[in-house]
Amino acid sequence: MSAPVVGYVGADVPVELITAAGLRPLRLAGKPREDSTAGDRYLGRGVDPAARSILTRILAGDYGPLEAIVVSRDCEASLRLFYALRELHRVEPELGLPPVRLVDVLHLPHHTTTRYVHAKLAQLREWLGRWRPIGDGDLAAAITAHDDLRRSLARLAVLRRANRLSGTRFLEVVAATTTLPVGEATTLVDRLLTEERPEVAGTRLFLTGSSHDSPEVYETLERNGFLVVGEDHDWGELLFARTCAAPTELALAERYQHNGPSAPRASIRQRAAHTAAAARGCGAEVLLSYARVHDDAPPWDFPEQRAATGLPAVLAERQPYGELTAEALAALVPAGAAA
Repeated sequence: MSAPVVGYVGADVPVELITAAGLRPLRLAGKPREDSTAGDRYLGRGVDPAARSILTRILAGDYGPLEAIVVSRDCEASLRLFYALRELHRVEPELGLPPVRLVDVLHLPHHTTTRYVHAKLAQLREWLGRWRPIGDGDLAAAITAHDDLRRSLARLAVLRRANRLSGTRFLEVVAATTTLPVGEATTLVDRLLTEERPEVAGTRLFLTGSSHDSPEVYETLERNGFLVVGEDHDWGELLFARTCAAPTELALAERYQHNGPSAPRASIRQRAAHTAAAARGCGAEVLLSYARVHDDAPPWDFPEQRAATGLPAVLAERQPYGELTAEALAALVPAGAAA
């Protein structure tokens, strides 16, 4: 019998706790270019279209039966989504929505922040305990399993940097691991690591800015002569870059506290330093900052990211969800040629 599924939104959700409760974490992704009228009705069209798409899909039952939903406060759109789900669960019970829980992870480098995050994770642990109480052994096993998956994904990232895996395929694999039980996800990645594959080529591009929960933008870039060799959003390498120092609740809190830096929650200086180091590490030749419509954080980061990397760089602002406009691509192509 398969485990009940808990949907979650945002990379700040400690999936280890869901696994430790005997539940299966499923990261909820939107679908670009599909009608989002239902989500627009409750969130309004001024919210990030990815969040509106997720709400539309929840209301339509696209994710299958969900035992609960956990939302992280990783950005304003996620917070708006949480409030909408909580109210719909309360005032429209006929919709049959599951209970929803918010987890608030702060990313400041202070001991007081660690205590705050630890307390929030302990509260989530207690809440998930209504399905199965989470013992320390359960939690330790779940942390170890998810860290094993992160290490396997890190090895897959090395293959991509060695031109043995396209950015599109890499993104698809990472997304697939967020839909499977952790053991099956690790088996999937480990199997891919052993496969022989031809070399891929293209102008080596590092992608920053908005997150990508679907591969369309990557596909567009790679059809036009680029190879996405790295990114700093939380559906890519930022998702698995950090493991836990120990299989304990405190170490788990520290892992999520110090994970990042993401565009909505980190300073401009932190983002620039991280982007520059990551771009160097994957041998990038071009920097693209992709800013989705209603995602206002990336353009603020871009000037310092461009200066810190020293790469030919393009800012693509107000991009449709899951698309790269012809104008943005036209601006990027000369940068690729210069590289």
